[in-house]
Amino acid sequence: MPGVDRPILFHYPASPWAELVRLALGLKGLAWGSVEVPAVCPKPEQEALTGGYVRTPVLQLGADVYCDTLAIMDALEARWPEPTLYPAPLGRGHRALALEAGGAVFLAAVGVALGDMPLAGNAAFWADRERRFGLRFDAFRAMVPGLRDSFAAHLARLEAMLADGRPFLGGEAPGHGDLAHAMLLWFAARGGPAGGVTPGHGRLCGWAARVLALGHGRPEAMTGAEALAVARAAAPSVSGDGPVVRVAQEGSFDPPVEGRLVDEAADGFTLLRDDPDLGLVAVHFPREGQRVEPA
Repeated sequence: MPGVDRPILFHYPASPWAELVRLALGLKGLAWGSVEVPAVCPKPEQEALTGGYVRTPVLQLGADVYCDTLAIMDALEARWPEPTLYPAPLGRGHRALALEAGGAVFLAAVGVALGDMPLAGNAAFWADRERRFGLRFDAFRAMVPGLRDSFAAHLARLEAMLADGRPFLGGEAPGHGDLAHAMLLWFAARGGPAGGVTPGHGRLCGWAARVLALGHGRPEAMTGAEALAVARAAAPSVSGDGPVVRVAQEGSFDPPVEGRLVDEAADGFTLLRDDPDLGLVAVHFPREGQRVEPA
């Protein structure tokens, strides 16, 4: 059973950010535990593990839990450094390239991916996104033409980056930045190879095919209960005491996670939770996109 030495991913198949992590697991050739969660809240086992964090995906290593793809990528790189997610010459510049795939560019991809998704038959999804992110169906549909134009401009920029014949955005080897931008194309095509890519984007088509060919490693189906048992039997990688804080995500109304702030670094920080069922669990976050407040 996956545990400290084999990662466990909480995800659902259509999640774009989970696809980014699945590609990273493929790049590193890892076997991993696959816990599928709903696309909408509630997500009981995930919430029990994280203390309330409900975004997808979440990566578990024993009693250590990594929230947000930035923290997940750092965890994978630290535990399995080869093949690297940050190949030369770009190195950690891949992180900045990956950050670009969020924000406005991601919303543009959402416009392409979900612009024709009707309200009928998808009421639970749209209600979840409105409650959590303020994404109202009618307002979103009005934005779709502009979002599609923005995504087309982004594809043209990526095509220009590849004009010198490099096989990947950062050079000769794929990295975090490639995975993040290929995820956008995958999502725009709703799981297909190259959403929104036209014949005029020939280099981009080849690049996307090379990145997605990395695959997803070797997933092994698990239940949420099995993943919680792994956490219960393990000890977190950090210890200590610190102030009790609440962590929430910018741009959402999701519930905060509460715990003791026990570790801080340039790229992230860690809360230690003493859960009555699981025992001590360390929940790791990146710096970017988080709100930290005293409890």
